[in-house]
Amino acid sequence: MAKPSFLQQILDQVLFRAGTNSVTVQNVLIALAIISFARLISYLLSKSLKSRFQRRGVDIGRQFAIITTFKYILYTITVLWSIQALGFTLSYVWGGAAALLVGLGLGLQQTFMDWISGIVLLIEGTVAVGDIVVVDGTVARVRYIGIRTSKVETRDSVVIIIPNSKLVINNVVNFSNNNEPSRFQIHVGVSYQSDVQLVTRILIQAAEEQKEVLDLPPPSVHFTDFGNSALEFTLHIYCREFFRIERIKSEVRYRIIDMFRQQGIEIPFPQRDLWIRNPQAIVKAGRSMRNQPEND
Repeated sequence: MAKPSFLQQILDQVLFRAGTNSVTVQNVLIALAIISFARLISYLLSKSLKSRFQRRGVDIGRQFAIITTFKYILYTITVLWSIQALGFTLSYVWGGAAALLVGLGLGLQQTFMDWISGIVLLIEGTVAVGDIVVVDGTVARVRYIGIRTSKVETRDSVVIIIPNSKLVINNVVNFSNNNEPSRFQIHVGVSYQSDVQLVTRILIQAAEEQKEVLDLPPPSVHFTDFGNSALEFTLHIYCREFFRIERIKSEVRYRIIDMFRQQGIEIPFPQRDLWIRNPQAIVKAGRSMRNQPEND
């Protein structure tokens, strides 16, 4: 029987033992080669997919989701293959992994939910980077969608990190999904002496002078109610500028107040009239108190 070569002796050198398994230098080199090959495949696959997605015009969010999913699958196969190359039986690995996943599942249930939500969110594309959404009553623009969390930027340029489950499980308003322009309201009240037809014309004119307000559908005015102190009107405007709509509404209000003052139309403040049933008795009681002598 031929004596093993010096190189073979080095490769057969046992580095450590784990139970009945002996891990040799050759096992480690094979595992490293598998990992290196997987990294190369991951790099080439990502580059190829990005190039293909760009040619087809796929949005950044879906690109990230698909590439990340492929990477996770590749890395999982690589880890299992490397463990097998080290000489370990995968049946024992699966048994230990199952017990570990049960414990992790109980402790990291919300984290797993956010992770799954991120994959679903990015693949379905119901919310994409750049969309204008309303989350927990806050209007924000989506800046980044990750596997577990997403980043949104509010109108005050504040970045909020939110778990992806909020964008999947909760009701989320996505203005960017609207093919039609959205309608917004401006509420105003005028005194009871005002000419309601003149008020209607002024509100329409103030909206039409604002360039961001669309001509079609046209602005409209509803006489909404007889308030306690004012006649209440609602101006409806249509606009495609969702993120800065408050600025547009503010400019329309500035124009409304200017035109109201030019036409002498009053915007009343809340008032209360106090009626006294027996004013004479109150006056008489007050005089009696003033006439009483002070105690020493």
